[in-house]
Amino acid sequence: MGTGLATVAYLGAAILFIQSLGGLANQESARKGNLAGIAGMVIAVLATCFIAGVTAWNGAAWGMVLGPLVIGGAIGALLAGRVAMTAMPQLVALLHSFVGLAAVLVGISSFLGDAHNYEGAARTVHLVEIWLGVAIGSITFTGSVIAWGKLRGSLSGKPLLLPGRHLLNLLVTTTSLGLFVPFLMMSDPALAEPAMWGPITASTGMLGIMTVLTGLLGIHLVMAIGGADMPVVVSLLNSYSGWAAAAAGFMLSNDLLIVTGALVGSSGAILSYIMCEAMNRSIWNVVFGGFGTGDSKPTVQKDPSEIGEVEELAPEGVAELLEDAKRVVIIPGYGMAVARAQHLVNDMTKMLRDRNIDVRYAIHPVAGRLPGHMNVLLAEAGVPYDIVLEMDEINDDLPRTDVVLVIGANDIVNPDAQTDESSPIYGMPVLEAWKAGTVVIFKRSLGTGYAGVPNPLFFNDNSRMCFGSAGDTVRTVVENLG
Repeated sequence: MGTGLATVAYLGAAILFIQSLGGLANQESARKGNLAGIAGMVIAVLATCFIAGVTAWNGAAWGMVLGPLVIGGAIGALLAGRVAMTAMPQLVALLHSFVGLAAVLVGISSFLGDAHNYEGAARTVHLVEIWLGVAIGSITFTGSVIAWGKLRGSLSGKPLLLPGRHLLNLLVTTTSLGLFVPFLMMSDPALAEPAMWGPITASTGMLGIMTVLTGLLGIHLVMAIGGADMPVVVSLLNSYSGWAAAAAGFMLSNDLLIVTGALVGSSGAILSYIMCEAMNRSIWNVVFGGFGTGDSKPTVQKDPSEIGEVEELAPEGVAELLEDAKRVVIIPGYGMAVARAQHLVNDMTKMLRDRNIDVRYAIHPVAGRLPGHMNVLLAEAGVPYDIVLEMDEINDDLPRTDVVLVIGANDIVNPDAQTDESSPIYGMPVLEAWKAGTVVIFKRSLGTGYAGVPNPLFFNDNSRMCFGSAGDTVRTVVENLG
């Protein structure tokens, strides 16, 4: 394949990747977006193979290319087919770790293999690319593994706050940057020229030390973040993985990898910014503070008796309440995902709409443990896209709503975010469920959410608590509606 044709192929793949991101912007076009991304990747792989000299007559080379593709594709297909939707956040975090690890391995391989082929300023630039690529990749790899452990439940969701942790982060960062100077000097061919499979040189040792330090930094940064901020962290790690891929593109002189990495990195950063805006927080506050950490406002533990009394409502009573309503809004949360109740909720929605009851869904930007988590769950259950609305689209309609069903959500409907300045979530935009005629909260207990703060909504005069697993309670409601 000629250079010109390869450039055209890369350009076509880049356009398909952009279309893929655009398609993933909403549920209706998400399938087409995925197909565009798959097509772009197929074109990219084939073009790269021909550029590297892998031709139809070079069977051994094709075997080296297709072998890992088949094995990796089979593993990916198996994971995608078996993973539950509730486990999607931790799977995404794990996939981010693979991108980071790939960037680290590419950087080390590039240094050992071809760094000595560059001279003068070009050599310095290439070494900078290697250093940054390995650093970003190492932080992404270890941070994503910790995020996977927290989301999976293997690690505690509580933040790990070491004494002087900010100073410790600063020390590791400055040390990693400072090591680049001796790394650059020791990589001079006149002092020690690295060779593939050769003895470990001093410059290789510097690169290894930096890799370990940045890996520890990634662990510490994510361990210090509380569970309430995990949706933003997953989005941020997605951005990191993009920049790691872009750095690998620079190291390999692959224009398409640079473009693709930049697309993923910038879109992840924009999404993280949007989510932080929805939480009235900054990226820096999430990374270095976080809900439930020592840097956030102290949580004021309230005595339930001082807040008020809880009024319970059985599922049978919920069914009667819904039958008398004209406008219903459902607010799903991670509790619905854990109970796998989305299909039952959709059945309930169909039954209510058959009775000419207006039913809509209200989605908070950080509901669940992954950006868009609730949207994906509802789409999987077959909920019509046009009745699933974002917080800004539906908040003004809640005062005119007869019944709001809060299914497994907590912090995103907490009125303290607007009224209690001592609350850690004060200033965070929330769904104003309390303004509806009646609020029914499906929850196992009066326990707190990710932010670790009590919710006075449970004790409002117009609130009713329906205790139990969301799956069991919604099933009973459906049975009584039938």
